[in-house]
Amino acid sequence: MDEAEVRYAGFWIRLFASFLDTLVLALPVAVIIYFVSDGHWFDFSHYQQNMQYALSGNATKALASQPNVSLKWELLFEFSLIIVTILFWRKSKGATPGKKFLHIKIVDAKTFQDINNTQALTRSFGYIVSIFVLLIGFLMVGFRKDKRGLHDLLAGTSVIYNKPQENTQPVY
Repeated sequence: MDEAEVRYAGFWIRLFASFLDTLVLALPVAVIIYFVSDGHWFDFSHYQQNMQYALSGNATKALASQPNVSLKWELLFEFSLIIVTILFWRKSKGATPGKKFLHIKIVDAKTFQDINNTQALTRSFGYIVSIFVLLIGFLMVGFRKDKRGLHDLLAGTSVIYNKPQENTQPVY
C-alpha cells in the first residue's frame, strides 16, 4: 500500500471503536474477573452507595471515599485485557472487534503491514503513558496529520481504514 492511498483513522472513529471494544472485550473480561474473585476485586456495594449519594445531590459525600479495589485482581484484569486485545490484533490482522466493525486497523507506520508482537505489546503499554499524560497521548490523534497518538508513536503504528476510498471525506 502506497502512502498516497492511505486514509488515516481520526479521533472520533477511534474513540467509537474503543467504546465498542469496551462493550465487547473489557466488559465480559471484567464480569469474569469479578465472579472469579468472588466479589473481592471491586467493592460494588460501596460504589452503589456513592452513586446514591451522587444522584441525591450529595457529590461531596460521594467523592469522599472510593470503593476498595484489590490490586491482585486489578492486575489480573489488566493483564487479561491486554492478552485478549493482542489475540484479536493477531487474529484479525490489527483489528479489535470495534475496529473491525468500523473497517479500521492497526498497521506498521512505515510499511502499512501487520504489526508484530513487540509493537502490539508496546502499543498496549503505551496506552498507560497516553493516559497518565492528561490524556494528551490520545488527544494528539485529533491534531496530527497522520492521526497518530503517543501510543502509536511509541510502537511505530498507525490506524488506517482497511480499504482506500475514492471519495475522500474529511477524517474526524
